[in-house]
Amino acid sequence: MRHISIPLLLPLALTGCFMIGPDYQKPTASIPDAWRFAPAETVAASDTRWWEQFGDPRLTQLIEQALLHNKDLQIATATVEEFLGLYSVTRADLFPQISGSPSYQRQQISGVTAGAVPTPASDNIQAALNLSWEIDVWGRLRRATEAARANLYGQEETRRTVVLTLVTSVARSYVQLCELDQRLEIAKRTLVDRREAYRIARARFEGELNSNAEVRQAESEVHNTAASVPQLESLVAQKEHELSVLLGHNPAAVQRGLALTELRLPSIPAGLPSELLTRRPDIRKAEQDLIAANANIGVSKAAYFPKFTVTGSFGGASADFSQLLSGPAGAWNYGLGLAMPLFTAGKIAGQVKASEAREQESLFRYQKTLLQAFQETENALVDNSKIQEQVQALNRQVVALREYRRLAWLRYNNGLTDYLVVLDAQRNLFNIELALATAQSNSLQAVINVYKAFGGSWMEKVSENQETPPG
Repeated sequence: MRHISIPLLLPLALTGCFMIGPDYQKPTASIPDAWRFAPAETVAASDTRWWEQFGDPRLTQLIEQALLHNKDLQIATATVEEFLGLYSVTRADLFPQISGSPSYQRQQISGVTAGAVPTPASDNIQAALNLSWEIDVWGRLRRATEAARANLYGQEETRRTVVLTLVTSVARSYVQLCELDQRLEIAKRTLVDRREAYRIARARFEGELNSNAEVRQAESEVHNTAASVPQLESLVAQKEHELSVLLGHNPAAVQRGLALTELRLPSIPAGLPSELLTRRPDIRKAEQDLIAANANIGVSKAAYFPKFTVTGSFGGASADFSQLLSGPAGAWNYGLGLAMPLFTAGKIAGQVKASEAREQESLFRYQKTLLQAFQETENALVDNSKIQEQVQALNRQVVALREYRRLAWLRYNNGLTDYLVVLDAQRNLFNIELALATAQSNSLQAVINVYKAFGGSWMEKVSENQETPPG
């Protein structure tokens, strides 16, 4: 038996000596030294719960609720569990597979057939452990495990991307809802003012101080403003429904906290372009895809080489259970199988070519993801900078238009100008107040976009319950 086992020891001795296929090398990337529109003042806050800087506990509650109940996040979490199972399946092929095959059979041979000799009923009891093990001489299974591990890590990065998108979407929708509330308040306040203007216009007409045309103009403005109120109320309800779905429940009203003008503007996080490689989950996901594609080249190339499989069966057979484990009842066999391709008509070459092309595709996708990340961050930074300038200009314009409206009413009441001047002042103020509300909302959303573009390790905290395999 000793000399028979020598062929089995040879492939075992070679295991671990070879790893077909290229080892992964992190690709070089062209990374800017600094941001083009870097803000003058920043804080190292991209790794914190940045949404708390808005100063609205209600927003924090909504984000926490979304992290618990959002369906997209639950789907992403389940997908990670799926890939964890697939990784375990692939990794298991590195180890011997052992199964048991106990059996019991009792038989009675007929004694009435021609030439039959009556025999008593007999038992046949068998029990065996069966072994099957592919010896990974060329590293095919190790490369497959490497690819499966990268796919698992990639899915975890996808889950973190969902977390990042979810938190920023809830924050953005909440700010937009506050904006709509502000616009609705402006519309209702303007409607009250225009109804008062209509009342005054009618009173002046009855006193023969103006024409009926001015009364109709004032009435038209009342109806025009009144029409904007239900339109804004509809938008408020739709935004509430959108936010409800993000929170993981049926469309319903959403309780507010602070008003739009009460929300604090978060500070801008600090960071260098090179830090995006570790902060943004989409970049890390793209790199894991590249690692998996690189490992799959080795899986494809290993098909050129022989596949060694050790098989064996160890057990016993007996007519009496008490003798099943005795020496004479023992039965065993073992062997080494070898399978190798002799003619495949270019099948293996095609698989290798396809895997190498997928690796190049993953490389280019990784490089594209980097470029898009830099673009998104630069856009978010410049957007934040310029919107602040817009808000300041609109604030000054609102102050000027309110004074213009006051003076227009004063001159109109004293008979020094006609109603068209008052109407112009009212229209301009209404439109600019709405524009200011939108700009204030956009300024808050711009900071949200900056935090989304920067990523951050705060996403790790909501992923701590996810188990990952050892490296």
